Amino acid sequence: MSKPLTAPADQRTVAARRLRDLRAAYLSDLGGLGAVSTAEHSLIKRATSLEVQLELIELQWLEAGQASPESLDLFSRVAGNLRRLLTEIGLERRPRDITPSLASYLASPSPNGVARE
Repeated sequence: MSKPLTAPADQRTVAARRLRDLRAAYLSDLGGLGAVSTAEHSLIKRATSLEVQLELIELQWLEAGQASPESLDLFSRVAGNLRRLLTEIGLERRPRDITPSLASYLASPSPNGVARE
């Protein structure tokens, strides 16, 4: 993966941490960084950015005690775009192969404590 053109000045903000956490979760759901294409990774980046923006809008609503018609319209449009991106990359988790190799299986202790051969 190539580096982005720019990075936010402060990666320690709540929004930046949330963005990182969401990207890591989405990548994990899709089998890890090695299991996604560059295009899928780009869609994940866009989807997580939209999701964080939706959460920021929700926070504004909580602080204001209500949502304006304009913010509801924006929220609805962004949520629809997020749904389309998530549909494109897949909404369900992809299982990761956790089957041990023969060598690691043979090296591990058996349940009854007897060495495997």
